[in-house]
Amino acid sequence: MKAGHPCYFIGFLPEPMPGQTIERIARAEALFIGKVISLHPKADGKPCVIGNCQAGWAVMILASLRPELFGPIIVAGAPLAYWAGVHGKYPMRYSGGLLGGSWLTALTSDLGAGKFDGAWLVQNFENQNPSNTLWTKQYNVYSKVDTEADRYLEFERWWGGHVNLNAEEIQFIVDELFVGNNLAAGRIKMSDGQSVDLRNIRSPIVVFCSKGDNITPPQQALDWILDLYTDVNEIRAYGQTIVYTVHESVGHLGIFVSGGIAKKEHAEFSSNIDLIDVLPPGLYEATFEAKGADTENADLAVGQWVMRCEARTLDDIRAMGGNSPEDERRFAAAKRVSEINLAAYQKFVQPWIKGMVNPQMAELMRNLHPLRLQYEAFSSKNPLMSMVKSMAGQVREDRKQASKDNPFIAFQEQVSKQIVHALDAWRDTQEALSEATFLAVYGSPALQAAVGIDPQSAPSRRQEMSAAHRGMLERRIAELKSRIDEGGLREAAIRSLLYVGSARGM
Repeated sequence: MKAGHPCYFIGFLPEPMPGQTIERIARAEALFIGKVISLHPKADGKPCVIGNCQAGWAVMILASLRPELFGPIIVAGAPLAYWAGVHGKYPMRYSGGLLGGSWLTALTSDLGAGKFDGAWLVQNFENQNPSNTLWTKQYNVYSKVDTEADRYLEFERWWGGHVNLNAEEIQFIVDELFVGNNLAAGRIKMSDGQSVDLRNIRSPIVVFCSKGDNITPPQQALDWILDLYTDVNEIRAYGQTIVYTVHESVGHLGIFVSGGIAKKEHAEFSSNIDLIDVLPPGLYEATFEAKGADTENADLAVGQWVMRCEARTLDDIRAMGGNSPEDERRFAAAKRVSEINLAAYQKFVQPWIKGMVNPQMAELMRNLHPLRLQYEAFSSKNPLMSMVKSMAGQVREDRKQASKDNPFIAFQEQVSKQIVHALDAWRDTQEALSEATFLAVYGSPALQAAVGIDPQSAPSRRQEMSAAHRGMLERRIAELKSRIDEGGLREAAIRSLLYVGSARGM
């Protein structure tokens, strides 16, 4: 918007439309993007499409189905390789296996009369950081009560705007993505039989992730590249340009709402999108450095940062860590257990649940969700809060802020730090136990054999290049070679420069 480009936003209503599914959403988004294209017939290219978090995989799915609609694609904090990770960190990927798979998702949707309450997704997110959820968030607003109220309320109104999903939507997300890990493997099919193959995307793909993101760690944001390609030459063979950047510390929400991130990474990606659009096919890492007196051609760089796209190989992504063959077998076993449990639930339990739950009961259960109750209990709907409201005015009039050197303030800060430390220690212990349990249970050769996983196998999700694409590629190479003797001095000079530059990874 700052550069004068028209911007459009796709959002969701709190309640899903009847019959709303992931596929129908994708078809609707395709119509929307097509309409945007028609509104700007003189545009130089196709729209740049940005998808944050879960919208990231949705954009990638649509771009693989309708690549002709897309210009550059930016996905931020978006999980695309759902089993990926490293031991000792990011334990959220174990949740599906520890809960026995996706049958609980189906049960929750059935208890909601065909709707999945989005508050459960928010609670799952908050459970990852109990010290912030249970203490720090509240402590910050009360310890800075003179200045924090507006910011706190603004965030909570946004954060508490839970969006419900249809049962079919959430079941697709859990079964096909988070438990099934079928996206990069090309095992997702649409109702018309079309397969989702991320290699069909022809637009530059920009991936923004962070080491501080425990919801979508770098491995989940980037390892889809390892699942799809053997090396960078294969990326080039598909004509794909992939640019990634890894922040050192920002958390999941910070990727989207942090002012510092907006001024640096997002601003640089936006202002340099034309540069990214003309990068030759390959894999690149975007690096950022502050613009200073020593910066070459500093007058040509807009803003406070300089972005460089440096060529990388798949080994650079592997160096971030990832799954071993043993880990892959564990997650494959968890997937099979999920399928078995879901089938058993659907056959023996689901008909009874659906027969007992009506829309009124479902609405009552949604209203009694803990995340909603914590707002309702202290809202004007509670008659006891009217007394608090009347006293608040008197308190504001007589409010006298304590001085910073007050010993009770120092004591308060120390107690707060101890509470945070205790809650963090409890979280770390719980996460370590969860990881050890998952690795032990699903690493059992007996369990793996029982669900049809060969305990000695080395699972691979990588798709082989199709015969049709290989034939097309060979024909293209032959065509280019047949034209090598065409051109004059200018073409010869450019070819010479490209030949010399190829030794430097250009």
